[in-house]
Amino acid sequence: MKKISFPHPMIIMLAFVVLATILTYLIPAGQFQRTIDENTGREIVVQGSYAQTQNQPVGLGEMALSIPEGIIEGAEVVVLILIIGGAFYVVEKTGAFQAGLESLIFRFSNAKGLLLALVGVLFATAGALNGLQEEIIAMVPLLLILSQKIGYSKKSIVGLCLGSAIIGGAFGPSNPFSVILAQKVAEVPVFSGGLYRLVFFGIALSFWIFYMIGNGKETGTTQSETPKLKPDKLSKPHQVILLMVAVTFIIMIYGLSNWDWDYNEMSAIFFVMGLAVGIVGKLGINGTAKAYSEGFAELIFAGIIVGLARSIYLVLEEGQIIDTIIYGLFTPLENLPLALSALGMMVAQSILHIPVPSTSGQAVLTMPLLTPLADLIGMSRQVVILAYQYGAGIMDLVTPSNGGLMAILAAAGVSYKDWITFAWKPLLVIFLIASISVISGVWLL
Repeated sequence: MKKISFPHPMIIMLAFVVLATILTYLIPAGQFQRTIDENTGREIVVQGSYAQTQNQPVGLGEMALSIPEGIIEGAEVVVLILIIGGAFYVVEKTGAFQAGLESLIFRFSNAKGLLLALVGVLFATAGALNGLQEEIIAMVPLLLILSQKIGYSKKSIVGLCLGSAIIGGAFGPSNPFSVILAQKVAEVPVFSGGLYRLVFFGIALSFWIFYMIGNGKETGTTQSETPKLKPDKLSKPHQVILLMVAVTFIIMIYGLSNWDWDYNEMSAIFFVMGLAVGIVGKLGINGTAKAYSEGFAELIFAGIIVGLARSIYLVLEEGQIIDTIIYGLFTPLENLPLALSALGMMVAQSILHIPVPSTSGQAVLTMPLLTPLADLIGMSRQVVILAYQYGAGIMDLVTPSNGGLMAILAAAGVSYKDWITFAWKPLLVIFLIASISVISGVWLL
């Protein structure tokens, strides 16, 4: 009997497009009245204004047309994903990331706990700034050397590095592929609520790092069993490249906060950074272009997933059933305490992330549906974003549809079963911290 395999993410997204089309025949069309909030200038839903309208079922031709239209409408996000992915692929090709990590390992060779804590913070920072995941695949051989050197298990090193990066992306205030994207779609000021997010980011990351350090010791392995590796001194080009990456992020954050930057400005600055890094890293003009193209190839599918998620929304919008879905969600939630409604949103986002493994695509898919719902029940849009950010982001640690996770586990020689056995306990604590954050946000945000 042929083994049934988990559907490819593209098939899953196309299935959602088909499902959305079918729903336009099953769900009555309807609309809320909307008005402009004088204080914020945002378009908001008028509570109690829902009314059914004439059905507008979507045909097969319109369904097929929604696929390229969705990719086109999400073009700015798709381009941002490709360019940032390409730029960091160039950085990886220069060897700057690997050289920096090797230097860090040797410098703290006699302080394993401090070394691991710094590595965790480093990866968490990268996750918060850029949603680092797939880039870790190329670092696995170096991480395995680290685990052997300090006598720690492979799964604990994977947990420390990948887990910290995912927590950074899920809890941090600056991941362009999740929180910033969700804030823009939800029409919430970029970086608003940043201090609140940083508090729970620090709590979650501290717990995760200490858990990995305390539970990562490999039985029967000692530091003396492996020779010390003395890396070459971090070269001037590598120092300059790492500095350029840091400065680029600083400029991006300042531009988003003070210059009203959008996706295109972010794409432009990272594109320039990638070119400059390639030259400084001595890849040459052709080598830089080749590295960029390879980076594009690695990330193009993630961009298409974002476009397909937009296609789902376009079908629902064309069939005029989005407001009906919102109304259906609102009815059972209107009499519940806001805290329970917020927790329900986080749980739903976690479940949804299994068939929709793209955090960017999930933001584009769910924010237009949930932000009007929040307006109706008197919940802050920031809480809706938190529920999405935590639900989708944390699930990247365990969902088998996360290609980055599965590739890293395979490269490290860690089975998915062993990983789940190792990670499920701290994962529950991380979800508990997220739940406390969401509930607290109901009253504080």
